[in-house]
Amino acid sequence: MKRLGLAVGGIVVVAGAALVSVTTVRFERAAEPEPLGFTAARPGPLTVEPERAAGLSVPVLGFARSEVRDSWGDARSGGRGHRGIDLMATEGTPVVAVVSGRVEKLFESGLGGTTLYLRSADGRWRYYYAHLKAYAGDVREGMQVRRGQVLGYVGDTGDAGEGNHHLHFSTSRMRPGDRWWQGEDVNPYPLLAEREGAR
Repeated sequence: MKRLGLAVGGIVVVAGAALVSVTTVRFERAAEPEPLGFTAARPGPLTVEPERAAGLSVPVLGFARSEVRDSWGDARSGGRGHRGIDLMATEGTPVVAVVSGRVEKLFESGLGGTTLYLRSADGRWRYYYAHLKAYAGDVREGMQVRRGQVLGYVGDTGDAGEGNHHLHFSTSRMRPGDRWWQGEDVNPYPLLAEREGAR
């Protein structure tokens, strides 16, 4: 009788331990939330959602999408092809952030003149503004900016040519670890000319 009691007690202990083990595994799986801003592609690793093209604001204040012209690839001095588009505007017209993100670099360039590099909030896109007359008074490297915030003003610095006031604007798709001067150039024309709200 004593042996029977011990045997039953042993079975109860083993069954209880198994139940606790299964419950613990299920609890741990249910308690793991997916990180915000990511989607799980099954099977496969977590991937960052890219920005929508129609989410870009036009970088020159008051410039209509219908006025944007595609000058990507046009011939430039030294046998170069144009790696962006030009938005012709009156000197001093405000230039704005096309997305919310971070001012990655302020740079004086021989070709681009007074330039600004804006990195998207998800880090996957870089937006380049060139030939600026000046930066907005409070703009500095590393600052967070919101979409539509004034970054600077249209000018003719660098190789734009005196009186040829315009914004040279370009976009680059960035890989993890890419610095402000790196990335894969992408024609910004389709990203800006697309109607607001088109998806």
